[in-house]
Amino acid sequence: MKNYDLIVIGSGAGMNVASSAYERGMKVAIVEHGPIGGTCLNRGCIPTKILTYVADILVQARHLESLGVKVKVESIDYPAIMKRMRDEVDGSSQSQGDSIDAAEGIDWYRGTGKFVDDYTVEIDGEKIKAPNVLIVAGSRPMVPDIKGLDEVEYLLNDEALHLMDQPKSMIIVGGGYIAAEFGHFFSAVGTEVTILGRNPYMVKNEDTDISEILREELSKRMNVQTNHEVIEVKEQDELKVVTARDRLTGETNEFKAEVLLIAAGRRSNADLFMPDKTGVNTDEHGWVIVDEYFRTSKKGIWAFGDAIGKYQFRHVANDESQIVWYNLSKVLDNDKDREFLTMDYHAVPRAVFSYPPIAAVGMTFKEANESGNQLYVGEADYSVGAKGFAMGNPPSKIRVIIDAESKRILGASIVGPYSPILIQEIVNLMYTKEGTFYPMFQAMHIHPALPEVVQRAFGRMAPLGGDHAHQH
Repeated sequence: MKNYDLIVIGSGAGMNVASSAYERGMKVAIVEHGPIGGTCLNRGCIPTKILTYVADILVQARHLESLGVKVKVESIDYPAIMKRMRDEVDGSSQSQGDSIDAAEGIDWYRGTGKFVDDYTVEIDGEKIKAPNVLIVAGSRPMVPDIKGLDEVEYLLNDEALHLMDQPKSMIIVGGGYIAAEFGHFFSAVGTEVTILGRNPYMVKNEDTDISEILREELSKRMNVQTNHEVIEVKEQDELKVVTARDRLTGETNEFKAEVLLIAAGRRSNADLFMPDKTGVNTDEHGWVIVDEYFRTSKKGIWAFGDAIGKYQFRHVANDESQIVWYNLSKVLDNDKDREFLTMDYHAVPRAVFSYPPIAAVGMTFKEANESGNQLYVGEADYSVGAKGFAMGNPPSKIRVIIDAESKRILGASIVGPYSPILIQEIVNLMYTKEGTFYPMFQAMHIHPALPEVVQRAFGRMAPLGGDHAHQH
C-alpha cells in the first residue's frame, strides 16, 4: 500500500487544493477515472459554451431580418463546430494531465476509487492511504426509470458532446439547464428539437415569469412541451418513439426523433466511491454531508463542490476550494489562533446559456416573498433604454429585490441578451461591505449602453403593492 499526505478524489475544482498542497511539499494522489479537469472542462460548462456561442450568433443573425437586414446562412459545418470544441476541451485536459504526470510528488490514479477502510482508497485493485482526504467527486446524470429506456440507445450530456454526425431530429427529456442549452445549440444548427419537461415550467428553480420568456422564445424554433412526463420509450423504423403524458389533462402524446438525449437532472456519485466504508455520512439522496467548514463526519476528510449537492456551479466550487485549503492548512499547521473560514452563499450568481439567456443572483422573487422581509421590487425590460430600442426591444425582463429596511440587495433576475454580463453589475454590489443599491445610482452609466436598463430597474423600485419609491 502506498501512503500519501493527501488523497483528492476528483480532478475538477479539487485540483485547486491539490496544487496548493503540492506546492507546500505534500505528497498528493489524484484519483480520477476520466480525463483530468472534471465535469466543467470535459462534460459541462466549457464545451457547452463553445457550442452555444455559435448558436447565439446564428439566432441573432436571423433576428436581423426584423431590423431590415436579410441574412442567408450558406451552410453550417457541424463537424467543424464539434471538432473545434473537442480540440479545445481535449487539448486542455491533456495538457493538465501531462503536467501531473511530469510532476514528482503528485500521482494520478486512473480509475474509480472506492473506500475500502479508514482513509484507504482502492483503485483497480491497488490501495492507497492518507490521513487527509478530499472528496470532490462531483455528480453524474440521473437516468429516470422509464419503461423501455434500457432497451433503446440514448445519449447523456457527455455522449451528446461527442456526437460528430449531426442528427436530423432530437428529443430531449428534461426541462432544466442542460435541456435549454443543448436544445438551443442543436436547433440553431438545424436539428429538429423537441423538449419534454415534466415540470410546469422550464428551469424550474427560476421565477416562473422569467422562465416563461425563455420557453416562449425557444418555442418559436422548437417544440417545447412542459408538464409532460415521459412514460415509455421504444424504437420503431430506426426512430426513437417517446410517449409522454400531459400532467394537466392526462392525455398521452407520441414524439419521434432520430436521437434521444436524457437531461433529467444530476445524482450523487457517492455510490461509486462508498464513503460509508471510511465513516463519511451522506444524506438520503447520497450527497456527502459537511459542516460549515466543509468537514465531513470523519476527521481529516473534507468535501465540497457538486459532491455535497449544494450549488452545482464551478465558480462556487472554486470559491469553496479556497475555504477548504485555508481550513486544511490551519489543521496541518496546528494553528489554534486562526479561526476556520466559512463560505458566504448570499450572492451566488448563475446563468442559463440558452437564448435568450437567463442570469440571476441571490434570492428569486418567490424566495424573497417567503422570507418575511419587507421588500422593494423594481422591474423593467430592455425597452426602457435606448440600447434596447436599438436592438429591436428583444423579449426581456429585469427584476431587482431589495430589503426595505437595510436597503441591501437580496437578489435579481434577468432574462434577455447578454444577461450573464449584465448580472455581474449587481453581483459586485452584493459583495460590497454594505451590499446596498446606492452605488448603482452614484455610478455614471454610459449612454446609450445596455447596463442603463439595470440602473433603471433599480429606479423603478416600489414597495410590494405600493407606489414607486425611486425614480432615476
